[in-house]
Amino acid sequence: MNKMLIALGLAAAVTLVGCSKEKAPETGATTGEHLENAATQAGHDMENAASEAAAKTEAAADHAASQIDAATDKAAAKTEAAANDVKDAAKDATAHVAGAVEKGAGDVKEKTQQ
Repeated sequence: MNKMLIALGLAAAVTLVGCSKEKAPETGATTGEHLENAATQAGHDMENAASEAAAKTEAAADHAASQIDAATDKAAAKTEAAANDVKDAAKDATAHVAGAVEKGAGDVKEKTQQ
């Protein structure tokens, strides 16, 4: 964008210089040739700026995609760990309940035998 503004500024400067002088510029080129060269350069500058912007956009998209992939993998790992924790807690709770039921049954059996 800055390159385009500079090129347009140069084109405007060449136009103003060409309009204020009646003699040919020192280079021997006509004002029209200067304008044509400035326009050509501006075109090249815009192409370069567009290519640079496209490359930066692609790099940013690739970086964002890799960050999303990493976050997804991390979330999946944490979800799996949490599921394993719940599974282990359920096993422990079941074992405690089973132990309490057995103890309760043993107490009842003992009381009935007395």
